[in-house]
Amino acid sequence: MSWHTTGDVDEFLRQAGDFLRSRPVENTTHLTLTHTLRDRGLHIFGPADPAFGWWTGDDGAVLGVFVHTPPFPVLLTAMPPGAAVALAKLLADQDLAGVNGLTRDAEDFAEACGRPFRVGMRNRLFRLAELTPPVPMPPGRARVATDADRQLLIEWLEVFNVDVHERPRDVPEQVADKLTYGGFRFWEVDGRPVALAGLSRPHQGMVRVMAVFTPRDLRGRGYGGAATVAATRAALEAGASDVVLFTDLANPTSNALYQRLGYRPVEDRTVLEFE
Repeated sequence: MSWHTTGDVDEFLRQAGDFLRSRPVENTTHLTLTHTLRDRGLHIFGPADPAFGWWTGDDGAVLGVFVHTPPFPVLLTAMPPGAAVALAKLLADQDLAGVNGLTRDAEDFAEACGRPFRVGMRNRLFRLAELTPPVPMPPGRARVATDADRQLLIEWLEVFNVDVHERPRDVPEQVADKLTYGGFRFWEVDGRPVALAGLSRPHQGMVRVMAVFTPRDLRGRGYGGAATVAATRAALEAGASDVVLFTDLANPTSNALYQRLGYRPVEDRTVLEFE
């Protein structure tokens, strides 16, 4: 059993793509991330070269993968016992910000690195069972964001990234990419946007709802839930077989909301940050 690494995203997808596609719900972030890197370039998140790797068993079957896009934490799929420790030793001389994986794997990796670390965030992955819109829905209607909304989208996503303690990204580039495929849904009241929800591109029938945001002065009115319903419906109408999203376990309000809308827990992940 061993790790194999490459800096070539096409080679990585040839070797590990079937493994990722075999569990598109659990591997949602890896699928969207690697395809984004393939389609938009390896350095969209910064000048450092990304790294990819896959863990094979004695029979050569892929049993786990990692993706590292500095300056973000190493991103792990589920993997067999011992694989996270072996990976930490393999990457021992790298400048690592942290690790993002299933709680057990993330802790094994961080402890094997031998560096001080702290919990950055605990996330829960949810999958839609059956969409259950709130009754009654708040006033307003959904619409697709267009290029005319570009500046508002940039402003809202910059605030969203601060709210969720996300590392700085090229928000204008993110917005431009999503606008190319109608990847934002507004909820608006009297023609004024009051909440936002984003959608990933589909992969193996899976679409992820992301960047659900309501400005602070408009919260508590159900607008974020309405935007989530609109984005979920859009994914289903486009043919998605699985609609997923992540929540911050430290936010009981959003966790309860998404369960009321019909989302059910799949797994918990932990981001550990090296100090």
